Amino acid sequence: MNEQVRGVTAVAESATAVAARPEGHPAEGHQAGHHAEGHGTPHEVRARSDTRARIQHVALELFAEQGYDKTSLREIAERLDVTKAALYYHFKSKEDIVRSLVEDYFGQIDALIAWAKTQPRATQARDEILRRYVQIVADGSDVFRMLHHNQAALNSLSSAKQRGDLFRERMTGLIDALTEPGADLPERLRAAMALGGVSVGWMFFADQVEDRRTLCAAVLGIASDVAKGISAG
Repeated sequence: MNEQVRGVTAVAESATAVAARPEGHPAEGHQAGHHAEGHGTPHEVRARSDTRARIQHVALELFAEQGYDKTSLREIAERLDVTKAALYYHFKSKEDIVRSLVEDYFGQIDALIAWAKTQPRATQARDEILRRYVQIVADGSDVFRMLHHNQAALNSLSSAKQRGDLFRERMTGLIDALTEPGADLPERLRAAMALGGVSVGWMFFADQVEDRRTLCAAVLGIASDVAKGISAG
């Protein structure tokens, strides 16, 4: 179990390292090899978005099957049945693909935090925040499994000066959403343990259940129990 917990921490750090951009790297949505997704007709924009998602899906499959290091852009293009040039239109490197996966995951958490800020500090809203977070973690489990299995290779990629800041910022935002302003340490710690328990529980048991909906319900139930001691407004 300790190894699994260390794995979750290492995966989080790998994710922030991959998602973070070194100085001078284009901002999100304008990365090297990424054309503006919003340009063109709605049909063209949707087609580009679908192609991007297919590339991410196939890349994840290959990274899981043979490892990040042993997978090439050519192999990804071949499985997609597209030219390497077509793949290059969306992603110039494997690192770009991994970065996009992590940014998509963080984007979902950012959207959850933004939504939570519009909600009253009440038990019902707290439970909904946890439910949505469990779903985000469940939906991103393939990405985190890939990061976990390829830690050595991914740790060598370009990283942020402060490696864990991106992850901590988001967890801090979720903790703030679950607690009252000025909450004391025990309350904030309870919120952190509820959120952390979701990640650890999913990482450890995702491969041990046949029905992931059952795991989602169990993880949510336990996280909600942990969070019950948090004062509601």
